[in-house]
Amino acid sequence: MYIHLGGEIVIDNSQIVGCFDIDKTTVSGTTRNFLKTAQDMGKIIHVNVNELPKSFILTEKDGNRKIYLSNLTVQTIIKRNRLL
Repeated sequence: MYIHLGGEIVIDNSQIVGCFDIDKTTVSGTTRNFLKTAQDMGKIIHVNVNELPKSFILTEKDGNRKIYLSNLTVQTIIKRNRLL
């Protein structure tokens, strides 16, 4: 099944490793370093560049990790996943 993350981004829900609230998780320096490293490696995809992200979704497919920055809340993503 697939989940719409906003914009034109739709992903297979089996690829989701985790969904994280930006405000709550970026308090930690470890998370900020993780996201900075992912940005430097070109692994971050901005779902909607015109809006501030509320969450990031870590995905993995065949050992390849990507992080989607979404303007949707974690709760909305979870609800969309439960509807499947």
